[in-house]
Amino acid sequence: MRRLDDVEAWAARAEFEMAPLSGRTPPTLRAVLADWPLVSAPMAEALTGASRAAVRRNLAWMEARGLIREVTGQGRYRMWRAAFG
Repeated sequence: MRRLDDVEAWAARAEFEMAPLSGRTPPTLRAVLADWPLVSAPMAEALTGASRAAVRRNLAWMEARGLIREVTGQGRYRMWRAAFG
């Protein structure tokens, strides 16, 4: 139950912080990150239907604002997760 509470709180914070962004990729990507514990860029592309550039731009934007964390520490085959706190 605590995990679900964390996901709900994160989704609300992410929605607020991402409000200035336009397009369909930000809200779709936010939903993907709330639904999946780890997300790669190719996975996000497939689940959102957005271009590689749009996904990478939004992931970088979210990471810069502390909404997500890159967990692999690699240049390739990177994975992100929502930052719950």
